[in-house]
Amino acid sequence: MSETGSGLAAGAHGVPVDGQRLAAALLSGFGLFVMILTFQPFAGVPDAIEPGGSTGNIVNQIGYVSLAIVYLVAMLKLCERGVLAQMATSSWLVVLMVAAFSAGRALEPDAALRALLLTGFAMVPVLGVLVLPRHERDFASAVANAALAVLVLVYVALLLAPQLAIHGSEGVEGGHAGDWRGHLTHKNFAAPVFSILIMFGIYCWRMGLRLRGFAIIALGAIFVLNSGSKTTMGFLPIAIALVLFGRALGRPLLILLGHGALVLLIAALTVGTVFSPALLQLASALTSDPTFTGRDEIWRFASAHIGEKPWLGHGYFSFWQTPLVTALEENFEARWDIRGIGSAHNSYLDAMLMFGLPGAMLVIFCLMILPLRNYLRAQRDPARQKLADLFVMIVIFMTYVGMLESFFLNRADPLWLLFALAVLGLELASRLRTKRV
Repeated sequence: MSETGSGLAAGAHGVPVDGQRLAAALLSGFGLFVMILTFQPFAGVPDAIEPGGSTGNIVNQIGYVSLAIVYLVAMLKLCERGVLAQMATSSWLVVLMVAAFSAGRALEPDAALRALLLTGFAMVPVLGVLVLPRHERDFASAVANAALAVLVLVYVALLLAPQLAIHGSEGVEGGHAGDWRGHLTHKNFAAPVFSILIMFGIYCWRMGLRLRGFAIIALGAIFVLNSGSKTTMGFLPIAIALVLFGRALGRPLLILLGHGALVLLIAALTVGTVFSPALLQLASALTSDPTFTGRDEIWRFASAHIGEKPWLGHGYFSFWQTPLVTALEENFEARWDIRGIGSAHNSYLDAMLMFGLPGAMLVIFCLMILPLRNYLRAQRDPARQKLADLFVMIVIFMTYVGMLESFFLNRADPLWLLFALAVLGLELASRLRTKRV
């Protein structure tokens, strides 16, 4: 989609033949489809991992390594080298260096480095999805086809095999019985993913793909409403309204000012309640569950342990479900058995636990602040405004979701990959000029 390359770029090595353009668009759509669907859809709730047990997944390892090789070859064959060269000065290098340093300090460095490698391999098709399409219209069509393919598969499962896509009444998740989780393991992961599909639908509608865009919006909205995820249903319209209202007024800076105010408010009403009785009282007046289903206990526990290693952290994925936590005695008064928790249910606290305060600030700056600057740069070109609006909508939404869920550098998690797609998309869009047709 740009004058110098592909993806957010133009043709490779001059004007492309139709076959190259079609292949690039198909690969872009297929990559997005796999990112959303994963290599193990409808797998159900995973078995609990024994303390000290391996968290590796051979299917994901083989799948994403193979996918990375395919997309690396495709980008070298079909993309202008100048586009790929942009990554040499990308802020992503800072994020990956912080994570690599952290992995080297983990309790089990080999396991942490393997997890980081999987994260890196999964990022290759993310880049491919963005840079392979020759024009923005090709990218929009790829997005529409990928989103619709996922939605059709999920709705077929909901109709023909609902036990695969709806929470049952058995097991530890019995309290969510009847809530839709789609192809993912939990409604709290599925609802944000399908919310992003709605944003894809809005983008496709604005790009003139009206029928596909409407279908994606409608099917995605029905799913989110049936997921039972109240926080997602609250964050989704806020993110959409902020961007579209700001665009209608022609005031992109207004979008970011409103977003900044909302970040402070949501942070105060969620993790802020752990530190301030006044904020807890305010949250109690505004919501029926100021603990956010017991997350306050997890946040309190995580916050206490950040202070143990504030400068360098505990290491990449080297705190939860390790002996540091699993060897503790059970607190029978707590709502959750902290020994079985897999994350802080807060991306920012988990970043501090893994990377320490300085590393976490660097990661948060690169993933949450720089994209906003890139948005302001990208949207100055009218040809890039719809694309920039899509990506910043996702970043804004995921900034809020990060207050209640953890996804930073989380291997091949669809939430992480879709967020990474938006962050990387804004960086590329801020540097490259876009071709519309």
